Amino acid sequence: MFEVKEVKDLNLAENPVISQMSMYNHEQLLFCNDTATGLKAIIAVHNTVLGPALGGTRMWMYNNEMEALNDVLRLSRGMTYKNSISGLNLGGGKAVIIGDSRSMKSEALFRRFGKFVNSLAGKYITAEDVGISPVDMVWVSMETNHVVGLPGKSGDPSPVTAYGVYMGMKACASQQFGSDSLAGKKVAVQGVGHVGEYLVKHLVSEGAEVTITDIHQETLKRVADQYGVKVVGLDEIYDVPMDIYAPCALGATINDDTINRLKCSIIAGAANNQLANEKVHGQLVKDKGIIYAPDFALNAGGVINCYSEVAGLSAQWSMAKAEEIYSTIGNIVSRSSAEGVPTYQIANKMAEERIESIGKVKLPL
Repeated sequence: MFEVKEVKDLNLAENPVISQMSMYNHEQLLFCNDTATGLKAIIAVHNTVLGPALGGTRMWMYNNEMEALNDVLRLSRGMTYKNSISGLNLGGGKAVIIGDSRSMKSEALFRRFGKFVNSLAGKYITAEDVGISPVDMVWVSMETNHVVGLPGKSGDPSPVTAYGVYMGMKACASQQFGSDSLAGKKVAVQGVGHVGEYLVKHLVSEGAEVTITDIHQETLKRVADQYGVKVVGLDEIYDVPMDIYAPCALGATINDDTINRLKCSIIAGAANNQLANEKVHGQLVKDKGIIYAPDFALNAGGVINCYSEVAGLSAQWSMAKAEEIYSTIGNIVSRSSAEGVPTYQIANKMAEERIESIGKVKLPL
């Protein structure tokens, strides 16, 4: 027998979904399920003050639904801050599809996902992210116009993302070493997928000494052979001699275990949510004298590339805009030093200030 209760009798604060939405101040969550295709996905819309929420779709084999929920909430919040600090007229959103990207993809699954995106009527615009290719986005686009990063348009955002990370890394080097040259610097790149490989290319071209790792052995071997860089095991990457640690895979790699193992002076990579606990590890990094480039400011090249498609701007505009990440990161690091607070706090403040000011403009008279 079922017990029926009035909503007022339930303590919604104990609901893990409601409480997490409140924690990050999200506007909307859409849970997507389709038995026929095997689709299980979550779309999170964090904030739309600056414009429609834009953020990629990630396909990952999460251990459980709560892990996926936590990831999409953190990622979508990061997109709000990323779009704001980059001066884009976009809000923040993200989507995750729970599944193995190497075995579970199908046209039917992505088209069904496209229908869910379309049901939000333009409030959320999607694009590719980890585990997703431009071809997958073509299938999504068959069911919705609210998708960017398609072949023949702005395309793969990875080169622009990597270029922005590279420029921001150079800005950190300028502050930490007195020169933005990376020649001879030891850089450990964790993850050499699309973005990581392009970053390795930039670093090797400038004469940096690069060490890499990745979960996919075939990718690791190909990149190592092509660029002549050193390979280490997944866990060994934290212990290698390095000047710069560049996390370019999944987040939370700066945590209680790794933070005492890293011997770097700079942390600057493409991964999202690199700090396992923003407040705790952001402060610890600062206390150790390490310059941390806040990830959402550093890896904004991808969303800049996508915005160029939304706004009808050129590829040249995207690269020029990504180059501005150098000055954005330089400003964050300078303010952090002057104000004596961690860089993530400065970056958050800069993003929040723009959202607040534009929000006031949009208030009804």
